[in-house]
Amino acid sequence: MYIYNVTTNIEESIHDEWLKWMKEKHIPDMLSTGKFNYAKMCQVIIEEEMGGTTYSVQYSTDSLETLQDYYKEDAVRLRDEALRLFSGKFVAFRTELKVISEQFSMSVKN
Repeated sequence: MYIYNVTTNIEESIHDEWLKWMKEKHIPDMLSTGKFNYAKMCQVIIEEEMGGTTYSVQYSTDSLETLQDYYKEDAVRLRDEALRLFSGKFVAFRTELKVISEQFSMSVKN
């Protein structure tokens, strides 16, 4: 399994609008490409010197080939929408991760 991770710092002035767009439009659009199995959105717990709020969205996919297909077929269109709506109000970087192992706790905590 592979994870396509997008980390974004978003300015406070458009934070709520961007977060709503991510949850209701962008992440569903990413998943609707058929190239990702699921998405997990996390807030990065850090005080940024530049201000704003930072998020990490992790999109899971089965192969590097599928990720390459996303880059070729969908990435420009989906990135352009973010640029059109929020240009100059965010910075983002992308990381590709290969899952080596997953381990789960056997204990249950309430």
